[in-house]
Amino acid sequence: MSTPPAGTTKKRLFSRNHYLAPLPIPTGRKPSDVLNIIWRKNEVFLDIGNYSIGSAVMVIWPVVMLFLGLAYFLDDPDALILGACITGLPIFFVIHGLFREVPLPVRFNRQRREVCVPRADGEYWIVPWESVTAAATQHSSVSQAGKATMGLLVIGFENPDPQAKDDNKHFSLGFNCGGGTTAMALWECMRSYMEIGPDAAPEAAALNAGGSLRYYIDYMSDKAKTRGWILTLLWEGVLGVFIFNAPLAQYLQRKKLNPPPDLTYPAIIEWSKPLPPEQWAKRSPELEAAIAKREAELAAQSHPMDET
Repeated sequence: MSTPPAGTTKKRLFSRNHYLAPLPIPTGRKPSDVLNIIWRKNEVFLDIGNYSIGSAVMVIWPVVMLFLGLAYFLDDPDALILGACITGLPIFFVIHGLFREVPLPVRFNRQRREVCVPRADGEYWIVPWESVTAAATQHSSVSQAGKATMGLLVIGFENPDPQAKDDNKHFSLGFNCGGGTTAMALWECMRSYMEIGPDAAPEAAALNAGGSLRYYIDYMSDKAKTRGWILTLLWEGVLGVFIFNAPLAQYLQRKKLNPPPDLTYPAIIEWSKPLPPEQWAKRSPELEAAIAKREAELAAQSHPMDET
């Protein structure tokens, strides 16, 4: 599956695609784990998970509150029936997801410069890091309500088995992060870990901190240090609690991921052990040249800003 070179941008009337890899060159964005996708991080590997039960709750909850409000203020029970018809199926899927096993994470091994991609029925792929594809996609739509923009970070992997069947050749992860610069910052969590080191990537999410309301109170206190208590109470308190029910969303997300699933294949346990530094895999000459070129471009872009 061929993709445009990293750094390429394709624009259309209502969409924009930024191609980030291969080869994984710097995006110029600071790594930011906006979706808490980092489940484990150490000197050898980084586990990336794609489980978003909390996001689903925060999408459904405002709709539920809307129809409850309409039914109350209009004194119209039909609004409850309409709301149940619209939200019934999504709520069913959320409840169903709470009883399903959490998908295994994708593991990025920086010492071997390889990625372990779990698949169905106990199968897994070992994919070269420099073959991983990534793109930040952004789509816009226009309606009577105005312009709406949605986006994804899409990371793709190719089955290294040349004899693989057509339905088992490609696998991709999609993260609903809004696309654009946010997707680049999310991708930088993985790219910076692999190309710079563990300290360059954010820490793993505190997934064991979701068992009580105390976590959300500590979270608000931390936000108040930078925003102030007025904005924090307005955004995290009023909107976060009453509109999106963020405490419930974070509780379910973190409770389900406490602890996050691990890769227990015997071969992968061995593959995940540290190697002596002299055995670490090196960048390809092509990637070295591409990174040097991109870093020079970013440095050139920063000079006019430094002078102003």
